[in-house]
Amino acid sequence: MAILNNLNLPSILVPLVGLVFPAIAMASLFLHIQKNKIF
Repeated sequence: MAILNNLNLPSILVPLVGLVFPAIAMASLFLHIQKNKIF
């Protein structure tokens, strides 16, 4: 059971990081563009 849990954790963690990191990058880029548009 512990081995199954250790194998299952990265399979959940990897897509989560793969989706969250680009989302943060795109959000910061969008805010940077918006800031340049205003000023």
